Amino acid sequence: MKKLLGLALVSTLLVSCVSDKQISEAVKKALKEDKTLLADAIKANPAEVMGAIQEAATNAREVMAKKREEEEQKKLVEFVDKPLKPTITDADAVRGTKNAPIVLVEYSDFQCPYCTRGFEVVVKGLLEKYKGKVSFIYKHLPLSFHAEAKIASQYYEGLRIQKPQLAFDFHDALFTQEAQGKLKTGKEGYLKKLAKSLGADMKKLAKDVNSKAVLDKIAADEAEARKFGIQGTPGFVINGVPVKGAYPLEHFEKIIAMLKEKGKLKI
Repeated sequence: MKKLLGLALVSTLLVSCVSDKQISEAVKKALKEDKTLLADAIKANPAEVMGAIQEAATNAREVMAKKREEEEQKKLVEFVDKPLKPTITDADAVRGTKNAPIVLVEYSDFQCPYCTRGFEVVVKGLLEKYKGKVSFIYKHLPLSFHAEAKIASQYYEGLRIQKPQLAFDFHDALFTQEAQGKLKTGKEGYLKKLAKSLGADMKKLAKDVNSKAVLDKIAADEAEARKFGIQGTPGFVINGVPVKGAYPLEHFEKIIAMLKEKGKLKI
């Protein structure tokens, strides 16, 4: 009898999403009267217990995944109705098409491997799939534990002052696995070599890299990211809807579809 009651107790606790109030009074009373009941049941029925644990874990993952999906959907709807408004000025170089219906802003770090993936999958993917309908603006969020991220941002902005295309070429060159390794070991020296290979005016670049205009621009990007609750990289804002992390392209397409459905986007 004790063995059967113990197994019933284990099953109730491990495979059911229940509170104390939902557990039968008989099981609670048995556990209170015999403190060894649960331990004995586990020892006597290890296979059943492991099965119950695995089933409970699977059920819990499914419940949590569904809950996350519902919460995520709710947040998306909220931002579609009340979008964030990134500041875009003449100091922001626009890739793709200016004043396009889809506006993708990224807050990024030149030493972040996830940003490399975000560029290859999301940025390139959207620019190609919605050709002529996307404005992409790169903003800076160099993280403190990436030693060369800040100076790389300064070089990007210094090159942008000379010619936006130089900054774009610099951006694309850095977001490769080979360049990531060279940046880590070569530090600023590698950035200088890269800029020179792209045809930059090195004297002007040396002056602009540490200029107040460049440092203020990066600081403004960082402040805006914090304002939007973006602390890690990459962080995106697409037509006012934030995406925190290197989500797959399908996630952005889902947002675009939602914007169209609600009449917020016409493409």
